[in-house]
Amino acid sequence: MNLPLSEASYVARVDFIIELAQRLHRYGTTADRLEGALTAVASRLGLSCEPWSNPTGLILTFSDPARATGARDTTRVLRLAPGDNDLHRLAETDRIAEDVLDGRLDLAAAHAQMTALDRPPTRRMRWGETLAFGLAAASVAGLLRLPWLDIGVAGVTGLLIGLLAQWAETHPRMRAGFEAMAGMVAGAVAVLVGSLVAPLNQNTVIIASLVVLLPGLSLTNAVSELTGQHLVSGTARFAGALTTVLKLGMGTLIALYAMDLLGLTATVRASRPQPEWMEWLALAFAAFSFAVLFRASYRDYIKVMAAAACGYLISRFVGQAAGSPAGVFLAALVMTAAGNAYARWWHRPGAIIRVPGIIMLVPGSASLRGLLSLIQQQDVGAGQVALLTVLNALAALVAGLLFGNLLLPPRRNL
Repeated sequence: MNLPLSEASYVARVDFIIELAQRLHRYGTTADRLEGALTAVASRLGLSCEPWSNPTGLILTFSDPARATGARDTTRVLRLAPGDNDLHRLAETDRIAEDVLDGRLDLAAAHAQMTALDRPPTRRMRWGETLAFGLAAASVAGLLRLPWLDIGVAGVTGLLIGLLAQWAETHPRMRAGFEAMAGMVAGAVAVLVGSLVAPLNQNTVIIASLVVLLPGLSLTNAVSELTGQHLVSGTARFAGALTTVLKLGMGTLIALYAMDLLGLTATVRASRPQPEWMEWLALAFAAFSFAVLFRASYRDYIKVMAAAACGYLISRFVGQAAGSPAGVFLAALVMTAAGNAYARWWHRPGAIIRVPGIIMLVPGSASLRGLLSLIQQQDVGAGQVALLTVLNALAALVAGLLFGNLLLPPRRNL
């Protein structure tokens, strides 16, 4: 029979919490939720834990009142890469932690199950993610009702960026400049097609091509952390998001400048001729692509797709009636409360509903469009308008998250 968790060895309990912390960080958990989860788990294990989280590291201090003075405190400092959303592994990690706390798993078996999550993705999974890059780009272009040529160009460019992302995974030196390279690919393809084939909605096609890389969710999480008084983590995450926008914008503008030096100047048009049914079709494909990109479990695909579609539709129709900020606010409020309800009653991470539910509300595209307009037109006024658009969207989104948590408080931190 297993010992009660509070009687398991001090080292084993500390190691389990450290492993749990690293995985929650790796799977995209924000500072407030990560720290709350670790504190709750440590308490159940008979430990005191004081976590400190930021996007690139963790500091964890443990104390066991049952141990002698001088041997009861342990501090670990961990340097980690910024996390990425992985809903399947997040859900599995949450399940393993719950099984440990309920006595269904001992700490050794839990550690083995967590280690098993590190299996490298199969070739099928890699190809699926690559294709999802292209599908997401084409779907966003469809949501904007762009012409067929624009949709096709966005899809093909997104696919090329997906291949570039897979290549960067195995070439560490490429990772630092990946976003700039992706921007160069998007800009070059748009100019080549716009100058040699037919006119395009140039900047809109570029933004649709880069939609998967836009840091709108990071910006939202950053402001949410700042409002929750996680000042260091929020500031670091905000700076990281702005750096990503800057790299995407600089890569795109380098490509546009290089094409201009070669004598290639795209013909730009503003046209959105698609019928209304195209938006519904594109929404279905966009929701599916985000389920793939968030690496959801197959059994959660319908939930993830429904959440993404609901968030978009609430924002769309309420925005038409009461203005865009009101639509974003209400969509964020509803999806946050729905995620908390799912976690409360189904005992699984609310992120399965919450994250896809707000992904189409985040202001990443507006920030990149503002940067491109500012530099292309050399017009500070255009940049200020874009900045105000981003701030309005962020404010509405974060307010929706806060009031959603007030409407139905979460019982679980994930």
